Amino acid sequence: MESYVAKHDVKVRYGVRVDRIDQVAGGWQLATSAGDLTARQVIVATGHDRTPRLPDWPGRDLFPGRLIHSVQYRNPREFRGADVLVVGSGCSGADIAADLAYGGAARVRLAVRSQPHIMMRKSPWGPNDLVAAALQRMPLPIADSMDRVIRRTTVGNLASFGLRVPEEGTFTTFRRDDAQPTVVDPDFVEGVKTGRIEIVAGVSSLDTDGVQLTDGTRLQPDAIVAATGFSNGLAPLVGHLGVLDDQGQPLSRPGSGLYFLGYGKGVGVIGPNARRATEALCRELASERLGSSAAGAGLPRASLSTR
Repeated sequence: MESYVAKHDVKVRYGVRVDRIDQVAGGWQLATSAGDLTARQVIVATGHDRTPRLPDWPGRDLFPGRLIHSVQYRNPREFRGADVLVVGSGCSGADIAADLAYGGAARVRLAVRSQPHIMMRKSPWGPNDLVAAALQRMPLPIADSMDRVIRRTTVGNLASFGLRVPEEGTFTTFRRDDAQPTVVDPDFVEGVKTGRIEIVAGVSSLDTDGVQLTDGTRLQPDAIVAATGFSNGLAPLVGHLGVLDDQGQPLSRPGSGLYFLGYGKGVGVIGPNARRATEALCRELASERLGSSAAGAGLPRASLSTR
């Protein structure tokens, strides 16, 4: 990173938090923890997973045990000997459940609201990212069919343990809803098959006696780890500018001087997609700068704010 900064002469402002972006004459004004900054062009690249999302379960404040979001999870040592409920069947939930199951927790249950599309992190078919990237370019019926074959070969049938194969294909669901597949390690699959990880229904509510599940079951775990995802957190930053859609995702506004990088859909290898998106953005930035160089005289050439 240091050589990158030196090579490109990037002015890095460490520990600076950007709270709001407003349009001003000739560019944009950024309200930051270190004072206001002004720039002709701004690229927002804070990513999809910026703000932890904790469900507002009824009775959440009444739960007597420990309740944390997955972002606060560090290792299984602090849960040794405990009865832990992990909520959420995405990648984080599966990884944390396996980590707890083999790291000393007395009991581990994984609450599943909707059946996940499971893909093995490594398989005989090759590195998972490469396989996913290749399948993404195929017609949906072919991609979904091949994905089912790969799942049967690498993961097996987990229906009797509570994890059924969803009726709709992985890539059909992803294309429509941007629903990412759950990528797991062999430890997770083994943990489910051996009973180290118990699959239960989704969480309905919490109270002083424990947890109520959607199927009527009651649990009394010592701790809950909510692997319930993140939001991009863009609303406080740019929500007032009319640049977000109904789902809070950034809209494309070419020529505006305000750009968003890293919010597109995609599964598989990140590098090539990121490179293509970056190259396209750089071309647009260069074109815009050539067209308005006089208007931006005196504004910073390149800076990076980190928090």
